[in-house]
Amino acid sequence: MSIKRINGFADLFETDSLLFDFMETTCRKIFSDYGFREIRVPIMEYTQLFARSIGTETDVVQKEMYTFPDSHGTNQSLRPEATAGIMRAYISASLHAKESVSKLFTYGPMFRCERPQKGRMRQFHQIDCELLGSNAPTADAEIISLLMHYVDALGLTDLTLRMNNLGCPECRPKYRAALVEYLSRHEADLCDDCKRRLHTNPLRVLDCKKDHDLAFMREVPVFLDYVCPDCARHYEIVTGLLQENNISYVQDHCLVRGLDYYCRTTFELQSSAIGAQTAVAGGGRYDGLIQNLGGPDVPGIGFACGMERLALLLGERLPRRRDFYMVCLDEGSLHTAFRLTRELRLAGLSGEMGYAVAGIKSSMRQAGKSGARYTLLLGSDEAARQVVAVKDMDLGTQTDVAQSQLVDALGGKN
Repeated sequence: MSIKRINGFADLFETDSLLFDFMETTCRKIFSDYGFREIRVPIMEYTQLFARSIGTETDVVQKEMYTFPDSHGTNQSLRPEATAGIMRAYISASLHAKESVSKLFTYGPMFRCERPQKGRMRQFHQIDCELLGSNAPTADAEIISLLMHYVDALGLTDLTLRMNNLGCPECRPKYRAALVEYLSRHEADLCDDCKRRLHTNPLRVLDCKKDHDLAFMREVPVFLDYVCPDCARHYEIVTGLLQENNISYVQDHCLVRGLDYYCRTTFELQSSAIGAQTAVAGGGRYDGLIQNLGGPDVPGIGFACGMERLALLLGERLPRRRDFYMVCLDEGSLHTAFRLTRELRLAGLSGEMGYAVAGIKSSMRQAGKSGARYTLLLGSDEAARQVVAVKDMDLGTQTDVAQSQLVDALGGKN
């Protein structure tokens, strides 16, 4: 009996792999332009790290983490998100003592044990970006500007930026009390999960997909009506900077995200083109998180992009098309074909060579499947004349090109 792939874990073949490479390469270029540096953190941490950062009452910690004890009986978990691990690394390396502001990014697999569906896997991938050490509203605006610059560089434009202000420890208790008082009057209509959340973590009710469309949910108290003057001013500057720089957004009073550590500026990038899972990226400010994990009182803001969801929006477009496919028509030309293929690759061109001599029809079918722009034909006649027959697969035209001019003819670098 063959061994099957675990449900919710995907094999990424060429098309998907190239899309992921495209997202990662673009990420490294754009993020570096903003002064961010790459960090790589472990995919497994002590469970307590996630419980203290994400929140014990969140669905992620209660239901979705892959957790198991080590040989000493201490629980460890596969990371469900990257922010907590980066905060742990930041504290461990005492980066706060070495630089006033740290700008870090990473990407890689995350793990959540939930029902697989379109755009949501049990092993999924995220691009994560964190700015630590500044509580200035300009830092919030820059992070959001970076996110919008990144998705624009990917070629994605039909996205909606949604934002909210979640206040701070000074003003949040007032909103929490008002929300509990309002929801308690409608408790009988809430789903079972939200009835529990109402008494443990009422803000999570706003994030519920089941109860989102209930009529009374459109009348819940608005966070902006309860924020303190400092939080109101902070958010006003952030949104003003976005407006001045033509970054449009929608004010979403129910946006709280799914993790406990967010405060003040919170945002989410959504698409209506990928089914029920509309969020493709999101993040916000988390000024108390590092201190809660045993580090110094350092503010921070960041975001994460879901790579599987970005890939759905990118479709099957390939970031790079192969330049050529070399067809050898007889045994005597194999060595020349191999040499020319190597020269083309060394000149920066991408392509393949058929490994064995085959009939012209089957060779042309293989060349067509490769998707290459040019098919190169080399047989005894071409070898004798020291040329290569070059067929433009888009135009359907064919010309003979001297072997010494082949690199130039295909646009390679000498």
